[in-house]
Amino acid sequence: MDEAVETAYGYIERGEKCRVVTPNAEIGLDCLKNQKLNDLVNRSELVLPDGVGVVYAAKIQKKPLKGKVAGVEFGEKLAERLQNTGKSLFLFGGKPGVAQSAAENLQKKYPGLLIAGTQNGYFDNEDEIVETINKANPDAMYVCLGCPKQEFFMERNRDRLCVSLMAGLGGSLDIYSGNSRRAPEFFVRFGLEWFYRLIKEPKRIKRMARLPLYLVRAVGYKGKEEENA
Repeated sequence: MDEAVETAYGYIERGEKCRVVTPNAEIGLDCLKNQKLNDLVNRSELVLPDGVGVVYAAKIQKKPLKGKVAGVEFGEKLAERLQNTGKSLFLFGGKPGVAQSAAENLQKKYPGLLIAGTQNGYFDNEDEIVETINKANPDAMYVCLGCPKQEFFMERNRDRLCVSLMAGLGGSLDIYSGNSRRAPEFFVRFGLEWFYRLIKEPKRIKRMARLPLYLVRAVGYKGKEEENA
């Protein structure tokens, strides 16, 4: 996590473009079906293993990662890093009022954080959104529209937006605003956030079923690699 935050802040400090993506098992499966999304993820400057499934799959591939870097936690840690630096953050996404509430809560927690502006995720004219963001002139922006909408938004507008770093963070604004709660520490520590969400929202079972499917695909891919070696 510390390495991810410092890498991200380095891009902001240098004023260089950086797209942050946070694939979990579900997004990993989507990448297998959607070549454009797959290419976009692979071209991103910072790719964070958001889910425990990605960490397990990397072990299966014998290409272990240092550990899980949850997008929601990364966003909060980066906000903390940005305070008292003069660098500003824009929050984009969620239902009306959510981004503003998230901004207020983050500023209460990190008094030295500069919020350049907020914008909900309901819009018809993308050009107007780009203009709004550019007028705010932020250094970093959290794009919370859900995958793959947020990833393709960042890709389309990479050169149109003045912002240095854009991070696709899904439903993080709901957490920051207090509208939703993250899993208790026990579930987070043992990689069981998916199980906590399933308990809270049983209707997510079809989505949760994609985790074992993803690992099965990882095992199959490893087998093919060994055959071709």
